[in-house]
Amino acid sequence: MVAILSKKPGEISTAPKARGRKITPYILLFPGMAWLTVFFIVPLFSLVSTSLMQRVGIDEFAPALQIANYTDAITTYSDKYLLSFKYAGIATVLALAIAYPLAYFIAFKSGKWKNFLLVLVVAPFFASFLIRTYAWQTILTDDGVINQFVAGLGILPENRLLATPIAVVAGLTYNFLPFMTLPLYSSLDRIDPRLIEAANDLYAKPFAGFRKVTVPLSMPGVVAGTLLTFIPAAGDYINAVLLGGPNDKMIGYTIQARFVQMRDYPTAAALSFILLAMILILVMSYVRKAGTEELL
Repeated sequence: MVAILSKKPGEISTAPKARGRKITPYILLFPGMAWLTVFFIVPLFSLVSTSLMQRVGIDEFAPALQIANYTDAITTYSDKYLLSFKYAGIATVLALAIAYPLAYFIAFKSGKWKNFLLVLVVAPFFASFLIRTYAWQTILTDDGVINQFVAGLGILPENRLLATPIAVVAGLTYNFLPFMTLPLYSSLDRIDPRLIEAANDLYAKPFAGFRKVTVPLSMPGVVAGTLLTFIPAAGDYINAVLLGGPNDKMIGYTIQARFVQMRDYPTAAALSFILLAMILILVMSYVRKAGTEELL
């Protein structure tokens, strides 16, 4: 009351406005945080608690602190983790090798066709992931033109592409190629062309200017693209099931089989949490080594 009486005539209090400005960010943040809590944090705690359960009967599990679920999962399925990271790493490198020239051309050389080419990049998303993988199964079939051509060259050990690691990596590369292309394009498109012109004015050769100017400035896109490609590729199982052979099953297939077919929920949950932790460690190490503070 004293504060109100002490105000000068005509002076308007700004306290409610200041209070409103402080509350507004939290109100805007609430829906996203609620979504993450319900659909990420709560399921994550459920996954951890399930991974520590103990089997007490057929399809019956009791809460416990069964750390052996993790040790058994690692020792039994370590080869599946290595295979998954191997396929995902090769697919990420191939996607980078394909996407960087493509994104560079769209950003600097496409002119009025830029929007049309970007639509073509995202066009595969108009079909489901499963349908695209089935299409690759048809393309790489033993009676297909591609398989007959490659087999005629005599460079395939089994004279076939389908049900081989080559088919799995090809499927992963194709399905996740847009995830590599779009961040690269976004990063390259933000580069000021005057910086490249300055390199030319300083008598830098085209390749030297590309290596000294374009590549460093596009590193946030490279890091983002590799992460967006590697992370889902490491946990994928559809490509390995439809395009690979019996020895090409990745860790995603093992987790799916343990959950759905064998109903071994603790082992499946432990495998899932281990995969999540390993990918998180790899991602943090990679981002720290790349030194992309802008991405962080």
